[in-house]
Amino acid sequence: MNSLNRLPLILRKLLKKPIRIRNFSSNLVAIPDIIEEINQEKSIIVNRIKNITTIGINCPEKKNSLNVATAQRLSEAIDVFEQDEEAVVGILHGYGGNFCAGFDLKEIAKYDGESEENVPHFGVLANRRSLCAKPLIACVNGYAVGAGFELALMCDLRIVEETATMGVFNRRFGIPMLCGGTVRLPAMIGYARAMELILTGRGITGMEAFNWGLATQLVPCGASLGQGITLAHCIIKFPQAALLADRASAHFGTFNAKQIDEALQFEKDNSSHLLYEEGVKGAKKFSEGVGRHGKSNHLKKINTENFKELNNDLL
Repeated sequence: MNSLNRLPLILRKLLKKPIRIRNFSSNLVAIPDIIEEINQEKSIIVNRIKNITTIGINCPEKKNSLNVATAQRLSEAIDVFEQDEEAVVGILHGYGGNFCAGFDLKEIAKYDGESEENVPHFGVLANRRSLCAKPLIACVNGYAVGAGFELALMCDLRIVEETATMGVFNRRFGIPMLCGGTVRLPAMIGYARAMELILTGRGITGMEAFNWGLATQLVPCGASLGQGITLAHCIIKFPQAALLADRASAHFGTFNAKQIDEALQFEKDNSSHLLYEEGVKGAKKFSEGVGRHGKSNHLKKINTENFKELNNDLL
């Protein structure tokens, strides 16, 4: 009973229904049934193209930002992909012109000081530490900012459109990075460049992401998903056992198992309280219209007279 309670909600529901058993080597729970259940909510849409699974975030009215429920379904969709014996490569993308604009700040703004269940930063998606069991490709279009940026960093490969914007936009509202970004970003692009993005919260273009090695490929607007499927076909044609072994070795060499666990735990311990101290206030500012579209002006009033006096002194 205890092991059943640890399963994702959708899997628990389906396990209580009659299941189809194909053979001893097949999945006990029919994967198409689980995918259909996920797709019913519409916020996450999963499709299977032979050995390729596409997972799409479908909340275009809020630039695909994730509330607690959608983040839970996205994590469950990734779990289903990992358990699907026929799926070899996964593709993560966003509908409506954006990849993911992070967690839903309007939901965070409603935090009442008591229940953490309504804060997506402490949900299952934000706590995914281990490497996905199979290669995962992020097809980045539009905004991939905040937790959406960190979500792209969780993937093995990133195909980024020229018009995309990536960055730590949550810096404007005092919301810390709690999805592994402080660990993964420096390992991918180096300490100095990572610190620039973390400290300034500025967005980078697709070209910058490509030049820094953050993007695997740079493609025109609207071409990321198609190129992602093409790249996935290049991966599935190879013998998978050796491919997955080399992938795991490369990941271990980059993120030593003990070090990454300690670093991720430090990220949580060091910053979690700031989500309540500063982040909730910042989320309320966003809900009131401050800091939209990546703008950081008007977040705090600046006394320009001090600058004029300093300028005169220098002259």
